[in-house]
Amino acid sequence: MGKCGKKIISSCLIGMKTTYRGKSNTKPELVELFRRGEVIPVCPEQLGGLPTPRLPSEIEGGQGELVIAGKCRVLRCDGVDVTREFMRGAHEVLRLARLIKPECIIFKERSPSCGVHYVYDGSFSNKVRKGEGVTTALLRQFGFTVVSEKEYLERLKKERD
Repeated sequence: MGKCGKKIISSCLIGMKTTYRGKSNTKPELVELFRRGEVIPVCPEQLGGLPTPRLPSEIEGGQGELVIAGKCRVLRCDGVDVTREFMRGAHEVLRLARLIKPECIIFKERSPSCGVHYVYDGSFSNKVRKGEGVTTALLRQFGFTVVSEKEYLERLKKERD
């Protein structure tokens, strides 16, 4: 999995300062994929029109699939509804994925956009729950493979061993 084909990756994982805090979540092994031209970085929240830095956002009472279905919202910590921006960003990443047909998409766990298995629970108390972010849910609905950075790094390690 780690050796062939284009991939999409959360831009914060390759050192871009795109998190809500204006920081990165750099993983050196993933930066190397970028240097080799194997990954295309995206930040769904920026693509949706949100600034960096920005106030933190969480999915209120659910996960990405429910946001897509219109059954719950993405709220900033000050109560402002940013669902529209999260949906716009998810659709832009989907547009890119349809163009390049990536072998997989490597996303940052716990993000309200990119969470793969877990997202913050909506209470802004640093608690997580099982579920996926808005962009991950939309991509999966269209048949794309999305893995967390941890899963991808574990696969890379196994390939090297």
